[in-house]
Amino acid sequence: MSKFPLTTYGTASAYGAEYFHTLAKAAQRIDLKQVDKAASILLNAVNAGNRIYSCGNGGSAAIADHLCCDVLKGVRTGTDLKPDVSSLVSTVSLITAISNDIGYDAVFRYQLESIAKAGDVLITISSSGNSPNIVHAVEWAKANGVSTIALTGFEGGQSARLADVSIHVPAENYGVVEDIHQSIMHMLAQYLRQAHMDPKAVPATKF
Repeated sequence: MSKFPLTTYGTASAYGAEYFHTLAKAAQRIDLKQVDKAASILLNAVNAGNRIYSCGNGGSAAIADHLCCDVLKGVRTGTDLKPDVSSLVSTVSLITAISNDIGYDAVFRYQLESIAKAGDVLITISSSGNSPNIVHAVEWAKANGVSTIALTGFEGGQSARLADVSIHVPAENYGVVEDIHQSIMHMLAQYLRQAHMDPKAVPATKF
């Protein structure tokens, strides 16, 4: 496990050098077979016309929203794929209503209960893997035929253990974990895109 920082640093450059070193070590220890499994689940869902949902809290919520852009618009560009992607964190009014009237722990599960169906995919993004609203969403998804992909860090938490696919970042620094989660999201989107493009078009395309 890459724990950082363990001491104070006198300059931003020194901190930055160790940050990047920690980032690289954590990235090298990711089980890329899990990334292959995630890509296969996503492609099967797209080909079947099923929907992909994403969710997270804080910085992970921003990645969940960003995922919609890169997987829907990015994957579609230059391919025959048409992903159906939705972020469960994008509608502030709905989130606040559920949180206020029912509880924040239910904010993602409650949405899935109304709109998700068997064959869909849920991507959860949680550094700890233990956020109650994330865990409840994964539990509901698994009980209702929705495939689950968990992006986690630190010890992985409950969502890593519950999900069909666990892409775990072995690091104990929120910035490092979130940076790599963002990279994994980009990696999956760009992989799906280039795999379904005319090979001759790939060198001339900006990814």
